[in-house]
Amino acid sequence: MFYIYVLKSLKNGKRYVGSTGKEPEIRLSEHNSGSNNWTKVNKPFKLIYKEVYDNKREAIKREKFLKSGQGRKFLDQYIPR
Repeated sequence: MFYIYVLKSLKNGKRYVGSTGKEPEIRLSEHNSGSNNWTKVNKPFKLIYKEVYDNKREAIKREKFLKSGQGRKFLDQYIPR
C-alpha cells in the first residue's frame, strides 16, 4: 500500500503534502522529529488527510496534483486549514 498525506503545522498553519509506502502516522512521527529541513522548521504537525493507493505511481501522481494550483484549490475547498 502507498499513501498520500497532508500535514498541518500547528506552529503556523502551513500544509505539507507527501507520499509514502509507510503508514502516514509513522511519517507524521518522523516529520515531528525533524526528518527534513522544511518540516524541522515548521513542526509540530498533525495529520489532516490521507488517501490509500495500490501502487506507488498512482500515489506520486496524486501527490503532484495536490501540489499543483488545482490541487491546492481542492485542499482549500475540502480540507479545512
